[in-house]
Amino acid sequence: MTRLTPTSPHSDRHPVSGAAGPLEAEPASATPHDMRHPYAETPASASQGQLFASPQQEKTSDDYYTPAWIFEALGLHFDLDVASPPHATHVPCDRYYTIEDDGLNAEWHGRVWMNPPFSKPHRWVERWHEHGNGIALTVMSKSSWFNKLWNDTNIACVALPPTLKFVGGSIFIGTMLWAIGHDNIRALHNIGTVR
Repeated sequence: MTRLTPTSPHSDRHPVSGAAGPLEAEPASATPHDMRHPYAETPASASQGQLFASPQQEKTSDDYYTPAWIFEALGLHFDLDVASPPHATHVPCDRYYTIEDDGLNAEWHGRVWMNPPFSKPHRWVERWHEHGNGIALTVMSKSSWFNKLWNDTNIACVALPPTLKFVGGSIFIGTMLWAIGHDNIRALHNIGTVR
């Protein structure tokens, strides 16, 4: 297992610590949990039941990660990524939950980023909506959760380009960014035409 660390002041920021420098692999000296949650003393799953019997071992159809340009355009820093993969990403956040932490049921705080599993987004979207502070990336859908967001006057949205390339590939269905909270809605205007 390797750990990603920053090495140069002239490149991107580390997606978890925010330190300047490119990501470069070095041997891991910490436990896997420490690498995923550098700010947490204990995993969220320690105080709750495990969502899955074992950690994710291979890529699934839900493993499409948000490209860096979206975060650069938004210009926001997030307190929490609630549905993070078990490796470093481009999300500028202080803390993140992986599948092992059961982000759906763990405590959420502050401004959240959510790119939920597209195969079963309903409960994630409900939780994000109830939380009331953050930005979410979802697929377009003929569903009750999509209609609920669409019809809520406290939520703004923007359709992402149909040519959007995720980290991990492309998908065949349209995607949306949703924002709730004044600063989040204002940042959404940096992406495109807001509804």
